[in-house]
Amino acid sequence: MAREVRNPRQAEAGMAPLALLLFLAAHGAAAGAAAGGPFRNLTTLRFDEGYAPLFGEGNVVPSADGRSVRLLLDRYTGSGFISSDLYSHGFFSAKIKLPSDYTAGIVVAFYMSNGDIFEKTHDELDFEFLGNVRGRPWKIQTNVYGNGSTSHGREERYHLPFDPTRDAHRYSILWTPDTIIFYIDDTPIREVRRSAAMGGDYPSKPMSLYATIWDGSNWATSGGRYKVNYKYGPFAAEFSELVLRGCRVDPVEMVPTAAARCAEEEAALLAADYAALTPERSAAMRQFRETEMTYSFCYDTLRYPVTFPDCDVVPAELERFKESGHLKFGTHRRRSRRRSRVPRSADPRHQAEM
Repeated sequence: MAREVRNPRQAEAGMAPLALLLFLAAHGAAAGAAAGGPFRNLTTLRFDEGYAPLFGEGNVVPSADGRSVRLLLDRYTGSGFISSDLYSHGFFSAKIKLPSDYTAGIVVAFYMSNGDIFEKTHDELDFEFLGNVRGRPWKIQTNVYGNGSTSHGREERYHLPFDPTRDAHRYSILWTPDTIIFYIDDTPIREVRRSAAMGGDYPSKPMSLYATIWDGSNWATSGGRYKVNYKYGPFAAEFSELVLRGCRVDPVEMVPTAAARCAEEEAALLAADYAALTPERSAAMRQFRETEMTYSFCYDTLRYPVTFPDCDVVPAELERFKESGHLKFGTHRRRSRRRSRVPRSADPRHQAEM
């Protein structure tokens, strides 16, 4: 569905585009409000109850009450934090407010990984926010890697139909033995189901939760055309209402053992409201993908001449995408010139130190 390129500041002035109105109608709340719907009873943690600094410790700044934390990027270093435990499946969520003003080249990531334990066979589930040039919409990317499959990542990109620098919005990852769902506020934007075709590429080993901000000048904004400009720094991303729900496991615990011990907690996870894609949520997800998705690995025949066997190729989507996996020319032309980057390394800590 074609729509006009829009300025996030127009939405602030009440000139919201059709896509934004549809998005808000789909989840039945103002942008950024996650108090109702599937997330009305979330248990949040103080930063020191579930997390620790990862790198750039001086740039990891918890609030006085410990209920939020700011991650800073300056010309010397980025920063990040990590959950104190690994989890065998679970629900992982935070409200995130992104840096404002000119943020080209900046990458803010909120993701699950076990790359520090399983270097060549790691699993990963990502939200990556790819900085923007002032006045243009932010892009967000989701990735699914399993068993070290970074050479053929399952990447998708979308435009955010709101200004993520004005208010905090909730971003959530549900990860169960059979299903992965990415949420923005109350709206599911992507579902990945475990299948025989996916094989070992489905993330299955215990993972930690990470949040980072770092310099991705070489690829993040328009394929590296726009770099980080530190005269606008330091850049701050704020994380609040942090949620860690899952079965904590020891990093050396064998997966079958962890699965047996965590059965009760996983049953409770599957019974949670957000684990069910109701017809209304499925419709909201289709609407979001029709109006906001700008790249899909399933339609990228240049990188992947053989379509992934687990891809659910939707004829209506196929008509909208070029062989590069990006949207065809039209009203999205300015957004579609660059190909997706190759998958990043498992751990951005090595890229964030400048």
